[in-house]
Amino acid sequence: MNTEQNHGDGAGIRPDRPVDPASRTPILTVERLKKYYPVKGGVITHKIGDVRAVDGVSFTVYQGETLGLVGESGCGKSTLGRQIVALERPTAGKILYRGVDLASMNRREMAGIRTELQMVFQDSYSSLNPRKHIYEILSEPMLYHGLATKDNLDAELKRLLDMVGLPAHSLGRYPHEFSGGQRQRIGIARALSLRPKLMVCDEPVSALDVSIQAQILNLLRDLQKELDLTCIFIGHGLGAVNYVSDRIAVMYLGKIVELADARELFADPIHPYSKALFRAVPIPDPRARETEIPVLQGEIASNTRPPSGCRFHPRCPYARQECSEIEPELKPAFAGSGHLVACPVLAGEENEKGGGPTYG
Repeated sequence: MNTEQNHGDGAGIRPDRPVDPASRTPILTVERLKKYYPVKGGVITHKIGDVRAVDGVSFTVYQGETLGLVGESGCGKSTLGRQIVALERPTAGKILYRGVDLASMNRREMAGIRTELQMVFQDSYSSLNPRKHIYEILSEPMLYHGLATKDNLDAELKRLLDMVGLPAHSLGRYPHEFSGGQRQRIGIARALSLRPKLMVCDEPVSALDVSIQAQILNLLRDLQKELDLTCIFIGHGLGAVNYVSDRIAVMYLGKIVELADARELFADPIHPYSKALFRAVPIPDPRARETEIPVLQGEIASNTRPPSGCRFHPRCPYARQECSEIEPELKPAFAGSGHLVACPVLAGEENEKGGGPTYG
């Protein structure tokens, strides 16, 4: 199985998932979420500004779906994921998990809900304690949270390893004795040990070779279907994100600029940044007609001093005067559409044909 094929026509999109997310129950709602990191400088080291890693992000994730997050390095994807599982506290905004605002909860209040929110990290080696056997790594959280007893612990651990495709004798080994793909399977088992409802996968295959990537992606898809997991899959490899996601959100400089069904987004991206991002992906089909790729000028702006209005307007080939004045919000690309775009050109427009705006 090659996860990089047929990007343009949407092949590989999950046929087992319902197309319309509105038919499902929301499990996570993020409202105007912000995460700023202070920048210090000067002789007395005082605050001179902020790094706006996440700046006013809003979206909804539905029960049982996978939402992909894509964008260039530094756009805020991983920071957003860490906030969702409460590894970092937001500067402002709400994270509503099943109607409860995680951002307003203290450490004691979070204790009862933390097991339901788990994360699979990019670096499988640094996320596992090198001084502990796999037995200890997997058993400690289960015993601490009362999800296993000494009587059934061994059976539970073997069940976990079987779920991720590892033999039972792996329990007596250390992390350094495994390959990268095997360590990532252990990281997935560790996350599943607490029986989560929502799992954030932060670039879980980016450090693996292509053949191992395919195995891990298939494993994640199978586990999600078997356990009815809700997932947020963060990545910059568009083929991998396309393969596992039901919907995809595109981030740029701390903001989501487009959110749509994965098949629709790959076939017909609307936002100028999304167009450049997705159409730069090669299609391994000699019969596919080449399309003009929008040329992006300049460099990515600093997230300590982001541009006014639309964050993308200094690089946008279709920028207009209002783009530097209006900070756009995610809105339907046309009436009744679930395809959301944040673009000043779209503000107040309605496309009767449903094909998005006309740029130029």
